[in-house]
Amino acid sequence: MAGRINDEDVKAVRDAVPIDAVVSEYLQLRNAGGGNLKGLCPFHDEKSPSFQVSPSKGLFHCFGCQEGGDTITFVMKVDHLSFSEAVERLAGQAGITLRYEEGGYNPAHQRGERIRLVEAHKIAAEWYAQQLATSPEAEAGRVFLAERGFDQAAAEHFSVGYSPQGWDHLTRFLRGKGFSDKELVLSGLSQEGRRGPIDRFRGRLMWPIRDIGGDVVGFGARKLHEADNGPKYLNTPETAIYKKSQVLYGIDLAKKDIAKSSRAVVVEGYTDVMACHLAGVTTAIATCGTAFGGDHIKILRRLLMDNGSARVIFTFDGDAAGQKAALRAFEDDQKFAAETYIAIAPDGMDPCDLRLAKGDEAVAELAEPRTPLFEFALRQIVARYDLDTPAGRAAALDEAAPVVARIKNSGAQHEVAVQLAGMLGILDTQFVVKRVAQLARWARERGGKGPAPDRQQHGGGPQRYAAAPDRAAPRGPALNLRNPVFATERELLKLALQRPELVSPAFDAYGVDEFTAPPYAAVRQAILDAGGAEYGTRDPQEYLIRVRDAAPDDTVRAMVTELAVEAIMLHRGVKEVDETYAGAQLVTVRRRAVERRIRDITSRLTRLGTHGDPAELTSVQNELWVLQQYDQALREHGAAAL
Repeated sequence: MAGRINDEDVKAVRDAVPIDAVVSEYLQLRNAGGGNLKGLCPFHDEKSPSFQVSPSKGLFHCFGCQEGGDTITFVMKVDHLSFSEAVERLAGQAGITLRYEEGGYNPAHQRGERIRLVEAHKIAAEWYAQQLATSPEAEAGRVFLAERGFDQAAAEHFSVGYSPQGWDHLTRFLRGKGFSDKELVLSGLSQEGRRGPIDRFRGRLMWPIRDIGGDVVGFGARKLHEADNGPKYLNTPETAIYKKSQVLYGIDLAKKDIAKSSRAVVVEGYTDVMACHLAGVTTAIATCGTAFGGDHIKILRRLLMDNGSARVIFTFDGDAAGQKAALRAFEDDQKFAAETYIAIAPDGMDPCDLRLAKGDEAVAELAEPRTPLFEFALRQIVARYDLDTPAGRAAALDEAAPVVARIKNSGAQHEVAVQLAGMLGILDTQFVVKRVAQLARWARERGGKGPAPDRQQHGGGPQRYAAAPDRAAPRGPALNLRNPVFATERELLKLALQRPELVSPAFDAYGVDEFTAPPYAAVRQAILDAGGAEYGTRDPQEYLIRVRDAAPDDTVRAMVTELAVEAIMLHRGVKEVDETYAGAQLVTVRRRAVERRIRDITSRLTRLGTHGDPAELTSVQNELWVLQQYDQALREHGAAAL
């Protein structure tokens, strides 16, 4: 095991590698004023930049998730490295030789696992590339590339290589470089054979897959020989450094132009990325053997900065599989602030074939945004129904209206709703517009998640609201402060943390399920576990410490801190935070909980109808009457009725 890195060397690494240069490898940074830079935080999802970098101080801090530290801390967190691994990576970039205070420095054995695996991949990529350039056996690979319009210079630009057909050529080569059999198997470059490790990739064209920082973390391998019984494409298996859902082929080459132009082009394969880049579309990237998903979106969002002019263009084959992939991509459309488009080449050609058939200009033309992804999705939906019948038109509207409701621009949403009415042949345009508007409103109220699922409730009158549900699964819609329900819940929690004397003892009778936003429900549970707001009336300072300690994780702990320091928002006409103001918040939260319960019971009565069990029917009717009386008392007497 390596000894401790010399303190002077650690300081030298910090001084040698500017923090803004390191961070900008992972996300786009812009001027934040005062000498600071800002960008979208890589450690949590956010719509507007709260992540700031101070080059003069060598520090970063996110005002959203509270992550912060220096250059080494950033590399540790973003790439999941140990302290020594992060220092070693940065030292390698800066050309600094590290000294270890125990046992000296042995580069073959004293690096962390990730550093070793990355080093093995780097050497393997160079070896594969040499095989493609010089080995007679690799002629099949050179022919494959040439037939698709890629010469040796193109192969070198993308570091394309060739894996020989023998059983263990690469394995033996890497052993000679000091790598153990265990490391080779862990890396995914080798696999266990009957007599020891053998090469995983044999007789294939090899594309190195790099992470956003430029390190080779895996390979995509294309079959070349008929005798190969394996799949057409074989990728590196999941390893400590390679997660296929978290890598994008070509991101290392495309990231700067993506950030500069606020545009990304998503294609389907390695040769498509090559064709696009050689045709001047240097923002092209591709997934690696998996569908485009949420983790890929996170990578792009950090580069695009989610500004209004950002564009993401998906190119898919025109066949059924390509159309299915496009619709799958649309499912994640809401995770982008960028506008999303789809481009399908003439005759269903992919960018590689298009470049061969019609040249670079045709590829560049393909990458220009044409059809919004939502429009493509609508046409695919509508085409599945018989619009000559009322039933067919109604069914098509049921499926298509939620798609239109998800369009982010409200003006465009209205316009497309009108277009949808025309596509369906529905003469009452306003009916379609209102339907879409209603769905959009529901989605906003649910934080973009659609109508709320039914939740099991407990009967027994108003006292039931004091019962706390299972803290492991807080229920309710996603947090959206524009929803007045959540805003009131937030204000009540702020009062409970900052001015507990104004809401005690009534607050401590409120159940966790009265707070419908999961983060707020979690804070309410932490207050309960810390002894309740009444404890805060005796020792306010110790009370906040206890609530923070009761939080189940850092996320809830950060929310407690935020609510404890955020200013209480007074309504218009209210001049001070007093018992009257606090009572109004208590009543509003309680009345909304009662109203939710009344709606649930009314729905239950409707389902029971006149054929339900008489005893059950009577019990439900009695509960409804008690709740209605309680709601009336709250309405007439306010906090006095709590």
